[in-house]
Amino acid sequence: MAGQVSLFGIRHHGPGSARRLVEALDALKPDAVLIEGPADASELLPMLADPDMVTPVALLTYAEDNPANASFFPFADYSPEYQAARWAVRHGATLRFIDLPASDRLGATDGDIAEEIAARAEADPVSHDPIGALATAAGYDDGESWWSDVIEENPATGPIFAAVADAMTALRADETSLSAREAAREAHMRIEIAKAAKDHDGAIAVVCGAWHVPALAERRSLAADRELLKGRPKTKIKATWAPWTAPRLARASGYGAGVVAPGWCAHVWDTRDRDRAAVWLAKATRVLRDRGHFVSTASVIEAQRLGTALAALRGRPAPGFAELREAAIACLCNGERAMWEDISAELLIGAGVGAIPATTPLAPLLEDLQRQQKATRLKPEALDRPLTLDLRSESGLMRSTLLHRLNALDVPWGRLTDAGRSRGTFRENWQLRWEPEFAVRLVENLLHGSTIAEAAGGRLIEAMGKEAELAPLATLVRNAMIADLSRATAFGIAALETKAALTSDGQSLLGALPPMADILRYGEARAGTVEHLAALMPRIVVQAALALPYAARNLDGPAAAKLRGALLAADAAIQLAQIEPEIVASWRDALSALLNDDQATRLIAGTAARLLYEAELLTADHAADLLTRMLSPGTPVAEAAGFFEGFFEGAGQRLIHDATLRGAVDAWLMTLDEDAFTASLPLFRRVFSALDRTERRRLMDALFARSTDAAKGYRLLAGAGDIWSAHQVRVLELLTSGAAR
Repeated sequence: MAGQVSLFGIRHHGPGSARRLVEALDALKPDAVLIEGPADASELLPMLADPDMVTPVALLTYAEDNPANASFFPFADYSPEYQAARWAVRHGATLRFIDLPASDRLGATDGDIAEEIAARAEADPVSHDPIGALATAAGYDDGESWWSDVIEENPATGPIFAAVADAMTALRADETSLSAREAAREAHMRIEIAKAAKDHDGAIAVVCGAWHVPALAERRSLAADRELLKGRPKTKIKATWAPWTAPRLARASGYGAGVVAPGWCAHVWDTRDRDRAAVWLAKATRVLRDRGHFVSTASVIEAQRLGTALAALRGRPAPGFAELREAAIACLCNGERAMWEDISAELLIGAGVGAIPATTPLAPLLEDLQRQQKATRLKPEALDRPLTLDLRSESGLMRSTLLHRLNALDVPWGRLTDAGRSRGTFRENWQLRWEPEFAVRLVENLLHGSTIAEAAGGRLIEAMGKEAELAPLATLVRNAMIADLSRATAFGIAALETKAALTSDGQSLLGALPPMADILRYGEARAGTVEHLAALMPRIVVQAALALPYAARNLDGPAAAKLRGALLAADAAIQLAQIEPEIVASWRDALSALLNDDQATRLIAGTAARLLYEAELLTADHAADLLTRMLSPGTPVAEAAGFFEGFFEGAGQRLIHDATLRGAVDAWLMTLDEDAFTASLPLFRRVFSALDRTERRRLMDALFARSTDAAKGYRLLAGAGDIWSAHQVRVLELLTSGAAR
């Protein structure tokens, strides 16, 4: 005798659907529970009932030969499928997924996917939004509100599932088209239901999306359904459970079956029969008070009254989150929407991250990550959280190493904010945020190794082997060293030595110095040897010094700007690395050579002069003489402007303190005609933009020693028409007007 089949059409992640489903299962007491989901992952379903399984979690399926080809099937506490699985395990019922196997979805070709997209685009609009169609028929503006009132937040009991089945049957009565995949899905589910009915004498519960109920209730021949499944794509897959996050359950995250407010859904599920509005407003009050806002108890009472009144005016059975949001803004936030926005993400979305049992059959990298999260006491959260690490402590170094290794695997759980530069080499500042797709990225990296360390090292070695440029290679070596990956570090240093010996390009040599200096700097805070690199960097400095005069010649604007940035960074790196004085001297000699090289691009020559001046290798008088020569009337305006920019951009403060430099620049400005001056205004703006308002005023004071009043200075200038012209007055006005900022 075949078992009696009962179909329960639910909304994915609907708390009301979940509650009504549990009630229906308690009444039916089925021998088997069949759930819409990938049939080839059924053996993992019972794990949802494990006490150590903490939602939200997701079933992760991926192609064995291409882990990047993956799919997630999320579950929350309030997901009907999750509650059905727990009920089945608790009552000893057979539990299976019945939808098309994951191998079908993951084995689809690009052509299959394109065909499916086209079919959906041509499908009946009702099939895209059946809930919206029912809401319109009921006089609602949107499907979300209608479904919440009738199903999710309706305290009244009744034949909910029968009513949903009737409504969906009516909607699908005039259905004209169904995509091949949707037809195959429903055929597969009918076949699985028939098998279960044959194998069980007792009741059988089928939990599926409400839209599928009419199709699964139809009587169709097994032969016809099997025909629909012929030629479906297949591939070998693997499946496991992965932690999910509350924000990724939201529809706004791009999850098609998501809900508007996961936090509200969790609240609806958790409160059951308690006063839902009062508890919700109490949560909002607690969060506001935690953020430093004053909220009185009287305001909470008024908010509850207002929420209830709004629901009554709108004909809703109880206040939903829309009514309570408006009540909270009015009564708890003093009408200030900004206050509500400050807490809305925490209340409506949430920041929870799920956890999976230690017995879960994980991909090796996921398993290793779980071990290291436990060892370092780093809990994944879906909310931005700052983390400051002291690398002198064992725990700080362990955490830093893990985060750097994950970054090497393109899993940026943590992002460095300032790399500790503002607070010494022994401190790092991170911003943490866990995203569910990081699990897929770890699976993708299995080809590089089965542990975080092994995979990170393998991936970096592969990247180093492919890198043709010296500077990016040095950055990869730095990443390997900071992540404490000794094999990758040794490989990279050897590659650096080989590539440096074959490189004569000045730009490449200069670009390699900053990451190499960082490696030597981090050697103070991290275990590992950098002796080879300590010997290699001076060699590259010498090579860069030899190549610089040739690299600086006859450059166009973009190339000169790029070389200038590399030159400044390289000089800072040489100072940071504290290499031998004779090596530094050879570098400074190369900078000096640019000052007398007529072919050197003036922007680069000016930058070299600035670096020598800052190193006190050019006296103020020598620098002034140099400026006078480079800015002389016989020098083309474009070349003079380039030298001026190279010397002063980012260092305009020197004009305040050095009268000789200021005099040389003053004399040059006096020689510029109207057109040349106007053409140079963007340059002057860039130089003076580094000065704040006080510094600009001080420069004005220095220029107008007879008066500290800038306005009076303007009048003095304006009266000296035979000496100063109007356009020269304008550049001085830039210094106090704020236009240069």
